[in-house]
Amino acid sequence: MGTLRDLQFSLQTKIEELQQRDTLIDELELDAKDELIRQLQGELDPLHAASVSHNPSGTTEVTGELATQSRAISAEPTGLDPNQLSHVTLNNDSKSEESQRLIQKALLENDFVKHLEASQILTIMDCMFPNTLAQGCCVIQEGDDGSTVYVPEEGLVEVTKGGQKLYTIEPGKVFG
Repeated sequence: MGTLRDLQFSLQTKIEELQQRDTLIDELELDAKDELIRQLQGELDPLHAASVSHNPSGTTEVTGELATQSRAISAEPTGLDPNQLSHVTLNNDSKSEESQRLIQKALLENDFVKHLEASQILTIMDCMFPNTLAQGCCVIQEGDDGSTVYVPEEGLVEVTKGGQKLYTIEPGKVFG
């Protein structure tokens, strides 16, 4: 049997080995997280490029073309003075529960909308209405006023710049 000093030395050696393993595990976890960040950044870059890229005339060129025939839910602004909104009756288009869930999920995932109050999001949902678009039609073109919000229920929407496909918008995502 070892002496107390031998046991203390052995224990200290094991503690140091465990600390080295913990350090290695931490480094591996950070490497995995760094890789995930790079992957997500790669997915975001085309979107960022689409929103900030400019052509020689100084305007941003982003168009959306339907890859397949789509059904979308859209809402248009009323164009009223905010001080007069207490007298406004908003249109409430009836939607299936499935459409309501899809719209609500899309709005809550959207960076511009998700910070609104729940009542505001419900009001936006209520005002949205169905719209069927033909395959290949242009939904939004550079220079258009940003006055309509779309949430595709079916089909795909391609975002292009100068004829180059940048991104595909799938059902349940907000654009416009």
